[in-house]
Amino acid sequence: MNIIVIDETEYPMAAGPPGDSVLWDRLRDGDREALGLLFDRYADDVHAFAFRRTASWAAAEDVVQTTFLSTWRRFERNPPGPLTAPSARGWLLVVAANECRTLHRTARRLRGLVERLPEPSNQPDHAAAVAKRLDDERQMSAVRRALAKLPRHEQETLELVVWAGLTIAETAAALGVPEGTVKARLHRTRRRFPDLLSRVALTEEL
Repeated sequence: MNIIVIDETEYPMAAGPPGDSVLWDRLRDGDREALGLLFDRYADDVHAFAFRRTASWAAAEDVVQTTFLSTWRRFERNPPGPLTAPSARGWLLVVAANECRTLHRTARRLRGLVERLPEPSNQPDHAAAVAKRLDDERQMSAVRRALAKLPRHEQETLELVVWAGLTIAETAAALGVPEGTVKARLHRTRRRFPDLLSRVALTEEL
């Protein structure tokens, strides 16, 4: 019986998908494909996070696009240092939070103009789908009003830990603060608004 020995150097095993740190370094070198892979990996997370920040499905879709566009521009102009966190997810969510704030400021400026536009003509009825989206948006609007009671830095911390599911260490790395600061912010939120964490956590199913 003949035994066939395969030279693994000639037929290497297929490599798994590159880790975030590899994609991060490739992105620092101007590799657009690396950004596309990060988009495929985290676009859904950014979308869910943005919806909870904006209480609008349409706005969340815009935030996904601007988050990755801003990321590319940042790496083009002034690339950050090597990735120190376990993944790029936290960093991208911080970018998304900034994009949400920019979108909110823009929306306030445009609201007056939109209100002066003529009423649109009748459109096809998609009542069930529209009602579901509006119900989700109403729920998130109520949660956003509750979160508005918090200082901005506590809002960001709560959103990353509760909504994005980051660990204390990942949140600290994403925000550039010590882990003790993250714990202290959550403790202050829990002490000052004991019912807020439960209200925020309920939106996990959205």
